[in-house]
Amino acid sequence: MRTRRHDRTARTAQALLRTLLLALLLTLLTCTTRASGAPPPTPGPPTPSVPALARTWPVGSHPLVLRGWEPPATVYARGHRGVDLATPAGAEVRAVAAGRVSFAGRVAGRGVVSVELAGTDLRTTYEPVTATVKKGDEVEPGAAVGTVEITGSHCPTTCVHWGLLRGKTYLDPLSLLPPWLLNRGPSRLLPVLGAPR
Repeated sequence: MRTRRHDRTARTAQALLRTLLLALLLTLLTCTTRASGAPPPTPGPPTPSVPALARTWPVGSHPLVLRGWEPPATVYARGHRGVDLATPAGAEVRAVAAGRVSFAGRVAGRGVVSVELAGTDLRTTYEPVTATVKKGDEVEPGAAVGTVEITGSHCPTTCVHWGLLRGKTYLDPLSLLPPWLLNRGPSRLLPVLGAPR
C-alpha cells in the first residue's frame, strides 16, 4: 500500500517539475522574442471581407434560415459550413450573383451546383439540387441553376444548403447579401398623400 502511494507521489512530483520547466522555458522564449524587437504573436489571420454582391436569395424572396453558419474552430472540426434555407422540394434554385458554373453533378449521392462569382475569388455552392446547368455555363443573378431535390437534405424538412468558399476556406454566405436584401421584410402598400379616394 505504501509503495503505491509513494509511486503516485513521485509521479505527481515529476509531472509538477515538468510543468514548471515548461513554463520557465516558455517565459524565457517570450522574453527573448520581445527583447529582439519582434512583435508578439497574433491570433490567426483576420477573416477576409466578403463583398455584398448578391442580387437575390438562392430560393424564395426571404426564406427562413433553418440553421446558420457556424465556422469550425479548425479545418477538420465540427461546424456548419453554410446556411440551410427552408424551401419546398422542386423549388427553383437561383444563382445569387453573376458567375460561371464550375461544377454541376453529384457528390456523396447529392446533387451539387457550384458557381464561381465573376470578378472575385469566391464561389457559392447549392445542395441538394438537380442541376439545370452544366460546367462552364455563364449565369446571371437570379438565373435558375437547378431545383431542390426531395431527398439528400440534412434538414428536418426540405431545405437547400447554401455555401460560400474562398479557396478552401468556408465563409458565411449571408455576408454576400446587401442590407437591403438581407433585412427586407414583406412589401406594404402605403397611402399616397393627396390622391383622391
